[in-house]
Amino acid sequence: MLFGPPGAGKGTQAGAMVERFNLCHLSTGELLRSEIAAGTPLGLQAKALIEAGNLVPDSVVEGMIEDKFQSVKGVKGFLLDGFPRTLAQAEALDAILAKRGEQVTACVSIMIPDALIHERIAHRAQIEGRADDARPEVVENRIKTYHDKTEPLIAFYKKAGKYSEIDGVGTIEQVRERIFSAMDKF
Repeated sequence: MLFGPPGAGKGTQAGAMVERFNLCHLSTGELLRSEIAAGTPLGLQAKALIEAGNLVPDSVVEGMIEDKFQSVKGVKGFLLDGFPRTLAQAEALDAILAKRGEQVTACVSIMIPDALIHERIAHRAQIEGRADDARPEVVENRIKTYHDKTEPLIAFYKKAGKYSEIDGVGTIEQVRERIFSAMDKF
């Protein structure tokens, strides 16, 4: 799985990781934005939560992920981006994978300082037109939510021996090489 705060570069790095390791990229953010664009009931529910900087309920995200695990074929594995975000989701993921006789192989975490998060998200809002990135109070809430709810996963995956932290400061290529080096160990 690909882990890190908003704006760390997960989406930027995912394509190269997918190509090199024959993975299917599952970005919960992209899955949810697709539902929002389609105007589905799930999309409408998610839109209000995301626009406020909050997380979508676990059951919704877990169901989307499990559906993808069942429907996508012809890959060596999945690159999860944006899931799990809480300890409860990590435990649910373990249960979903156990039913399939599988387990999480690695958690690669791209880490950047909060000041850089603000800078990158502001830039992303301008070039991608993402409403969830445009308002400073929403960005601040997303950062706080990350620190409060997602960072505890670091200890969870370290304890399992599956955690690798990557310095996300530098060029795209420098960060990518750090990621590939970490993934090659798993």
